[in-house]
Amino acid sequence: MRFPLEWLKEFIDIPASADEIAHKLTMIGLEVEALEHIDGDVVFEINITPNRPDCLSIIGIARELSAVYGIPYKFPSHIIAAEPKELDFNVDILDSGLCHRYAGRIVKNLKIGQSPDWLKKRLEKSGIRSINNIVDVTNYVMLELGHPLHAFDLNSIERGIIRIGTPETVTGQKRSIRIKCLDGVEREIAYDSLLIWDARKPIAVAGVIGGMNSEVRDSTHSVFIESAYFVPSSVRRTSKALGIKTESSYRFERGADIKILKKSLDRAVYLLQKLAEGVVYGKIDIYLKRHKILDIPIKIEKINRILGLKLNKEEILGCLTRLGFEIEGDDNRLRARPPSY
Repeated sequence: MRFPLEWLKEFIDIPASADEIAHKLTMIGLEVEALEHIDGDVVFEINITPNRPDCLSIIGIARELSAVYGIPYKFPSHIIAAEPKELDFNVDILDSGLCHRYAGRIVKNLKIGQSPDWLKKRLEKSGIRSINNIVDVTNYVMLELGHPLHAFDLNSIERGIIRIGTPETVTGQKRSIRIKCLDGVEREIAYDSLLIWDARKPIAVAGVIGGMNSEVRDSTHSVFIESAYFVPSSVRRTSKALGIKTESSYRFERGADIKILKKSLDRAVYLLQKLAEGVVYGKIDIYLKRHKILDIPIKIEKINRILGLKLNKEEILGCLTRLGFEIEGDDNRLRARPPSY
């Protein structure tokens, strides 16, 4: 993962040089492979291991540094004012075993065009090509908060209906289906792979890549922004079968944060208001399978035995608290409740 230091400093005020930050990140398990100087800024390239999807974002890195330095981090602005109008739109999750939550917002009267230079440069330094202000915002928020989003041209969604299901579930037959993807390649999708459909046709491969029939074009003036939680194994299987790896699939197949998807959606819409003068309408949020948090028992002696250290209770609880864990119980029975990320 690549990110510029200048962007990171919007999330946390770190009183340290780039070299020191790189050393700290490496010592806590996020190996910094390179520091590149670009336009007076320092761009970090970090190797994130597969078990740390929570660090595939600017805010994830800021959280780790917050715990190391004992400095609070800041969440970007995402409070929006939506039009109090009824939505003539319907979402139906047909395969709840593969999609646990699906949220979205409609934004109309958008002025599509080039993104401002500051946004373009941040995307480019992070290895993502600028396309237009609508698509760029979804990519920008994905890099900021770690949750992939997708923008559909609202006028391409037939009858204002979104369905999330496999070809087998939607058609009732164990037959593959073809869809032309955003990269211009028509692909055959297996009957058990999850797709996003409108009332008639598939319009995206869930968590992997959008369809060309619903892409944001120069003529687009209204969009439906999707923010969802797709089961990692489903995205991994589909991505592997199709032989394509995207920034979205890379994150979804490692495990996205089901609780941040609403904030990610609102953050994207907040930026669309600022950068494309969009008018925001109501929100859809279908949460069928709730995230279950399992308490983890804390045994001070066992922790020290496994780590080979001599940490006292205050040091252990302080570390866990700074990482976002909630601690409950007394000295005889302590429990840690991990955050959703």
